[in-house]
Amino acid sequence: MKLTRARFAFCAANLLLSLALVVPCSAQVPAADPYASELRATIEQFTADLKTLDRTYPLELSATRHQRMTDLLTAAKASLAAIDFDKLSRNGQIDYLLLRNHLEKQQASVELEQRRATEVEPIIPFYRTIVELEESRRRMQVAEPQAVGQRLADLAKAIDAARTSTVRSTAKKAVVNRAALQVTSLRETLKSWYAFYDGYDPIFTWWVENPYSRVDQSLDSYARALRETAGTQSGAIIGDPVGRQALLDDLSANMIPYTPEELLTLARKELAWCEQEMMKASREMGYGDDWHKALEVVKTRFVAPGQQPELVRRLAEEAIQFVTTRNLVTIPPLAREDWWEEMLSPERQLTSPFFLGGDLILVASPTGAMTQEQKLMTLRGNNEHFARSVVFHELIPGHHLQGFMSERYRVYREPFATPFWSEGNSFYWELLLWDLNFPRGPEDRIGMLFWHMHRAARIIFSLSFHLEQMTAEDCVNFLVERVGFERFNAEAEVRRSIDGSYEPIYQSAYMLGALQFYALHKELVDSGKMSNRDFHDAILKENSIPVELIRADLTGQPLTRDYRSTWRFYDLNGK
Repeated sequence: MKLTRARFAFCAANLLLSLALVVPCSAQVPAADPYASELRATIEQFTADLKTLDRTYPLELSATRHQRMTDLLTAAKASLAAIDFDKLSRNGQIDYLLLRNHLEKQQASVELEQRRATEVEPIIPFYRTIVELEESRRRMQVAEPQAVGQRLADLAKAIDAARTSTVRSTAKKAVVNRAALQVTSLRETLKSWYAFYDGYDPIFTWWVENPYSRVDQSLDSYARALRETAGTQSGAIIGDPVGRQALLDDLSANMIPYTPEELLTLARKELAWCEQEMMKASREMGYGDDWHKALEVVKTRFVAPGQQPELVRRLAEEAIQFVTTRNLVTIPPLAREDWWEEMLSPERQLTSPFFLGGDLILVASPTGAMTQEQKLMTLRGNNEHFARSVVFHELIPGHHLQGFMSERYRVYREPFATPFWSEGNSFYWELLLWDLNFPRGPEDRIGMLFWHMHRAARIIFSLSFHLEQMTAEDCVNFLVERVGFERFNAEAEVRRSIDGSYEPIYQSAYMLGALQFYALHKELVDSGKMSNRDFHDAILKENSIPVELIRADLTGQPLTRDYRSTWRFYDLNGK
């Protein structure tokens, strides 16, 4: 049938009517995406490239890795500089600054790797041979068995010569310990390299099996000798100070406009406030100003062995009820059920003596394999009044809710994740709930104050260690004597803080990020510009980025391509 103009108009009208019946009116014209950003594709591509290089060149001692990373970062900086910042949307401008900061942080990380490689080279001068063998294999170059066998025979002699050298005896223990870790890593790398050829190429095995075995034994012996020199064989906590410049680089990347020395002043002020509040609670309990005695009593209020999981469940429900009835934050229904509990192994409790959380909460609780002293310390360190803050810090409204929302809003910002947002926001809730009278009595207040002191102490001992003003032993004693830690828990705390498993500034992020959010809450909520719920929901939808940029976004602060951190969120001279 011929489609006349009138017939076409009739059909088109019916089609539009049908669509209107199927598609809601509000969906016919899509609203602008409030989370759209011109920089998203650029960020995602750079993130993928960085991950690819990290996977392709995983050896921290590799000069090739350092050069390829530097080349990538140089190209990314040039591409970013070519963008017209003033023509970007608000989201685009914030993402521009995030990416610029990220590139600078990555460059500082590469330079730190290079410096550290230089520091350990006199102790392990043979490392390049192993790196070259592995990178040759990854480039799929053909290995000539007889020549490789000779290289390994020479390598075994070089390792033995390094072992008899006096260089390690004059080096800093931290550098010797780092060298020991690198030798262990190099041994695993060589093992993987050898397994690739062994048996699959019988000529290779014929030439290489014996010299490889000698090298493997030499590496093992040298690693043990290095650990003995460093003192880690006896279980001593060594750590690896990074120095003032590395701390300044980290602070700059996280947009914290304070020096390490200023942060030590801040932490001491917070610690002094806590001690005054501790004395108030101690007087209410009948112990006068001897708050250490009151703290010891609070530590005895632990549940029986095996009852920690039930305690965690009860405390989690209590916290959810508290923030819900006060309309403090939106908790999606799925987030209420999307968590569960697992138990921390005795081994993990050596470095994580308290609960850990996220989409699940890892419960610190003693097991029968622990010594009697360790069992009691674990129970005391995870008593009900301490746990009351830890549970909502780890679950809702803390880490679990953060993670739930970060997986749903501005996911592309994940590479910029900072502990000043994640840890800071969780501790911020402790500060806010203190103001909202969450503690039921002096025992609960002592429990919350213990963690406040803990976060202040983390700044003091971690920065002092990295500035080489405190030793690891000094740090442990500080936590035991000043804050009231159980020694087992203090050793675990210090070990995980300085052994390199966390970035040097990480332990400072809890309190500093919390104080940033706390100051921003006063600026926007206490002033009546935003409700509690709108404020907290907005934070969660920004994803884990420096708090100063969240402030800039929420307050509509003008931004420039050269924007740097200036927000002095804490008065160092005030009361």
